[in-house]
Amino acid sequence: MNNVWERHKLPLIVAAALLVALLSSMVVVPETQQGVVVRTGEPVRVINQFRPNVPYGETGAGLALRIPFFERVQHVDRRVLDLDMERQQVLSNDQQRLQVDAYARFRIIDPVAMVRNAGTEDNLRSQLTPILNSVLRQELGRRSFASLLTAERGTAMSNIRDALDQQARQYGAQVIDVRIKRADLPDGTPLEAAYRRMQTDREQEAAAIRAGGQRDAQVIRAEADAEAARIYATAYGKDPEFYDFYRAMESYRRTFENGDAESSIILSPDNEYLRQFRGR
Repeated sequence: MNNVWERHKLPLIVAAALLVALLSSMVVVPETQQGVVVRTGEPVRVINQFRPNVPYGETGAGLALRIPFFERVQHVDRRVLDLDMERQQVLSNDQQRLQVDAYARFRIIDPVAMVRNAGTEDNLRSQLTPILNSVLRQELGRRSFASLLTAERGTAMSNIRDALDQQARQYGAQVIDVRIKRADLPDGTPLEAAYRRMQTDREQEAAAIRAGGQRDAQVIRAEADAEAARIYATAYGKDPEFYDFYRAMESYRRTFENGDAESSIILSPDNEYLRQFRGR
């Protein structure tokens, strides 16, 4: 064995050095990660970079090569990441102090820009959190508390997402969604005052609706009475005798119909009121 080592020492050392260099030049990048190759502190290329609509197995994950001692590989997550905002107090347009819990979902689509401008994913979250807080305050500050309970809340979320996404692009991130988990009034007097104000607003709105309904009813009733008078006048003009007979019959019906009260009417047969009973 000593003779073999002495005879082939140099080739064995070279082979071992080559094997170590080969092993140190190989790196494994899983499907869920992106590998950013950093050369002397500067990111130069990406292994398994995220591309939309590319199925797993065709993204470039697996074994990759790098230059030992000169290049290192930094792993960046390819999956959708979360950004949770701590509860903040936001002043709404109607001067309501709201306790707001929000979160965002984002994905790193340009890992080179992320490594260059943020460094790590934790630093990226630290950069995006104050931006989310600022955008949230600006958007909710333009809206009332009541609007957050309606479909207008979706529009506000879209505006916040677009504004945050515009800022996040410089860090190589794409904001997918922003949602408000809770938007509550502080406990105590502010909450009770808000409830009273909302109740007063709804009562005023109901009174306005009832007044409008009564106004419309009066208009419709007046138009109907005018139309009825026009029809009566037209009918009277076409056949005055029939109209006189019809009105007399209506008067008789209302006068002689049996009611709850007991009463008697005594008239002379020659009374003008009974002329329709005498016939023509």
